[in-house]
Amino acid sequence: MARDTYHDAVRRALEKEGWTITDEQYKFSTGEASFEIDLFAEKLIVAERGNDKIAVEVKSFRSQSPMNKFHEAVGQYDNYLFALEEYAPERILYLALPIDLWETFFQKPFVQLVISRKRMRLIIYDQNAETIEKWIR
Repeated sequence: MARDTYHDAVRRALEKEGWTITDEQYKFSTGEASFEIDLFAEKLIVAERGNDKIAVEVKSFRSQSPMNKFHEAVGQYDNYLFALEEYAPERILYLALPIDLWETFFQKPFVQLVISRKRMRLIIYDQNAETIEKWIR
């Protein structure tokens, strides 16, 4: 599977925030299903709390139909979420989105409804500044 357009920008943004990237384009299987997640990262918060571990799927939604890309991304997010529950339950899954997409398409009422009801975790990034603008948990 090819990397998303902004994969490297998200990687550098996470590193700026102190995350250690432990794997890229991470491939794993659960029974008959195979998966490939863009980034695994870890960050030591405090000794008493241990390590936070995340899995990040990077999306840019660069197409003529953002709604079709949204449908694909939600399905992919669900599949990765269920697979990680079995394979790596210590990982918290995030969908990484560019800030311009967050401020436009992702403000549509239906899209916000889906994010809310599914309790999707999002990382909003600025691909030009290579920074994380917002964590939605």
